[in-house]
Amino acid sequence: MSNDPRYPIGKYEPKEFSTEQKEKWLADIQFLPKELEMAITDLDEFQLNTPYREGGWNVKQVVHHVADSHINAYVRFKLGLTEDSPIIKPYKEKEWANLIDNNLVAINVSITLLYALHQRWYAILNNITDEQFNRIVIHPETGRQMSLWFLLGLYAWHGKHHTAHIRSLREANNW
Repeated sequence: MSNDPRYPIGKYEPKEFSTEQKEKWLADIQFLPKELEMAITDLDEFQLNTPYREGGWNVKQVVHHVADSHINAYVRFKLGLTEDSPIIKPYKEKEWANLIDNNLVAINVSITLLYALHQRWYAILNNITDEQFNRIVIHPETGRQMSLWFLLGLYAWHGKHHTAHIRSLREANNW
């Protein structure tokens, strides 16, 4: 664990391919919706509107952000599996987090979306070859080439990262 409230589980650290690591990351993808749902269970409206740190997003925004981010991730994987070195579409996550739907739509909608999305995403990830994890996508703003293996680890970390934001907030406030 990290003392930095922005990174309660530390920053993402890429790992070399191994079957053992793949299984861990696949489990992280598969079980993230349940983990996130458990992290928000029994929070009231005041708690849902509480930022996880000073200057950070509130719990509602975090949950909706995970759904937004993982929708983009799912599309990135599908592009990476069906096109040769596709250029992915970036999005302005901070601006997305401030859109009105984050205040109007209950977070259980994003949790439900995550259950469905992760079921489909896991089905793809669990059934591609190890070689397919070497396929790349290209980020247009940086020109960075990222393998699907790198992205698997990044998004496995991402779900745990934001779940830890909520759990840390709960712990700090004895919720």
